Amino acid sequence: MIHLPFRARLMLLPLLLLGSPAVATEFADGTTDLPKPRFVSIKSGKAMMRTGPGERFPIAWEYKRAGLPVEVLKEYEIWRQVRDPAGEIGWMNKALLSSQRTGIITASESGQPQLLYVAPDVKSRIAWRIAPGAVVLVTLCEDMWCRVSKDGKSGYILRSAMWGTYKREKIEG
Repeated sequence: MIHLPFRARLMLLPLLLLGSPAVATEFADGTTDLPKPRFVSIKSGKAMMRTGPGERFPIAWEYKRAGLPVEVLKEYEIWRQVRDPAGEIGWMNKALLSSQRTGIITASESGQPQLLYVAPDVKSRIAWRIAPGAVVLVTLCEDMWCRVSKDGKSGYILRSAMWGTYKREKIEG
């Protein structure tokens, strides 16, 4: 074990904290101290969006796509008000949601598949093409680029070519 003087340990503390993942506090009422809004994804292949925060409220939508990104807008007890990629807003039980970051590929202006590159540069080689509506795992985002993967393939995509991240949000996977 290495013994460092108190002053040296104090100087290392900020570096250690920067490398630590954020840990959410969950309160007794089911809410958290996580930021709102934030992006999450649907955990399983069947999730109900309701018109209000509770099972007594009618089901507005049934989602059958695990991994679909949604944006948490508010929290009320164990319920999360979310917005889906189409802009629909409703409430989901937190048990139906995952913190795993995903994105959904948006349509290009020409209607053609979006391009993914081997490096975060439009002058780099094209790694593959992906159709609008495809859900991808987001592993890294910096500036205007995100690294995504799907079905064993990965590449860099312009952040503006998918829904599920904020403009200047940094994601480290």
